[in-house]
Amino acid sequence: MDQKEIRVTFPGGLRVNAEYRGMVIATDQPVYAGGEGSAPAPFDLFLASIATCAGYYVLAFCKQRGLATDGIFLTVSMEKGQVSRMIENIKIDIHLPEDFPDKYLEAVVRAADQCTVKAHILNPPKIEVKAVKG
Repeated sequence: MDQKEIRVTFPGGLRVNAEYRGMVIATDQPVYAGGEGSAPAPFDLFLASIATCAGYYVLAFCKQRGLATDGIFLTVSMEKGQVSRMIENIKIDIHLPEDFPDKYLEAVVRAADQCTVKAHILNPPKIEVKAVKG
């Protein structure tokens, strides 16, 4: 099994940083939740990872076919369940310019649908949590 490690540190307040591959991914809680709002909340990054992953697949699709990406953007919206208060539906819209070739409309949707973040949500990994001293 290929193991990757992310180191999580606490730089102050309600900020939590993840250090991975020489980069620091900063998070904070919103002001209304007691944080400073200085960075996205962890759940915001979860949602953004779905959006940017789908976006990457759209970008790769266009690049492979020599299609310009000017005017292309994605919007992602979420619906929470009234009882569960959990997100129960995520909708990704790929906005395309008028001159985008009709023959690629379904294919670009299939490309975005290949997002590996989505694949991991649909087939979730086992998550173990343990305390380690020392």
